Amino acid sequence: MGVQTAEAGARSDQSTPRDRLVRLGRRYGPVLGSFFLIGALVVTARRLGEGAVLDALASADPALVALAAVVYAASWPLRGQRYADLLSPLSAVVGTALSTAAVFASQAANLVVPARAGDPVRAYVAHESADVPYSAGIAALVVERLFDLVAITVIAGGAVCWLLLGGGAEPATLVSATDRSGPIVVAAGSVALGAVGACVGLVILARTRLGTRVGAWLRVRAAGSTRVSSVAEWFSRIAVDVGQVIERPRTLLVVGTSSLAIWLLDVATAVLVLLAVEPGLADPSVIVVGSIAVSVGNLAKVLPLSQGGIGLYEAAFTAIVVALAPVGAGTALAAAVLDHALKNVLTLAGGALAAIGLGLSAAAVRGDSEPVDRDRHAF
Repeated sequence: MGVQTAEAGARSDQSTPRDRLVRLGRRYGPVLGSFFLIGALVVTARRLGEGAVLDALASADPALVALAAVVYAASWPLRGQRYADLLSPLSAVVGTALSTAAVFASQAANLVVPARAGDPVRAYVAHESADVPYSAGIAALVVERLFDLVAITVIAGGAVCWLLLGGGAEPATLVSATDRSGPIVVAAGSVALGAVGACVGLVILARTRLGTRVGAWLRVRAAGSTRVSSVAEWFSRIAVDVGQVIERPRTLLVVGTSSLAIWLLDVATAVLVLLAVEPGLADPSVIVVGSIAVSVGNLAKVLPLSQGGIGLYEAAFTAIVVALAPVGAGTALAAAVLDHALKNVLTLAGGALAAIGLGLSAAAVRGDSEPVDRDRHAF
């Protein structure tokens, strides 16, 4: 461990100014982006009239907000069971309680650590508590993330089709919504297309010899460096594990169904919050509008431009709701802020309880407190 630390220090001393700037950007870029976007939200709230936003928040129906919290909390056992289902094809047996705690801990860490760097916490918990290989824990997470993006895209696509075919909105109205949210909708669409493309690519790699050839090519290229070779070997194991997961039709069906259920509960939470701040929206179309708003907001959040997607989600949600529903901008912004805050608070609370129950610490996750094996070092 001491040798590894000394080598890391030597590499750090030899790094160029450009390398240091890149590391600083990766570490603090999302934090600075969060401050910028929060500032933009404050300016927007003032332009809309602080009173409108604050009044909407103050007058929110507490019973509906509490119900929204219960609905969102109900999605977490499903998230935990889904992760356990993804680990099952890899001969890793993890109980729902443990996997739910692992998901809670990693998602809470993502709200605190920049650039979604909290994701590895899940693999660490699975390894330490159930002896799951790190590569298997990461492979399950990769497949889960893709299912999340595909499920969100399916929900958004279904909602748009319902609006168009059901007469709930004219095409011009949807175009107007796209124009108002501008770059955010474009970014969300790009993420959705990327997710679908990644799924197709994974299936091709898993069901053909192309994946084996790519892995062999990478190992040959990395043969000249011990460090690069170990990392390439580790990524090859992840690729093999991903292939084992997506080769199981039953697993894909179960995980796909649970992913849709999880995100429908997320949509239901947002709809309840929207009804809490605007009781007059007693119309079934609010469910469809909420589906589109939540989907676009979460697709935009994938971009690591701010901490926990703060600002991106609110902007997308507000623009979509204002364009598609008879709701003022101040009320829509209040609903977006309350919805996102409610979900983040519950995530942080659950993550804190999970960390306490599992005895997690930042030093242990980083491997500072004890020597690490080769697999852990590559991880």
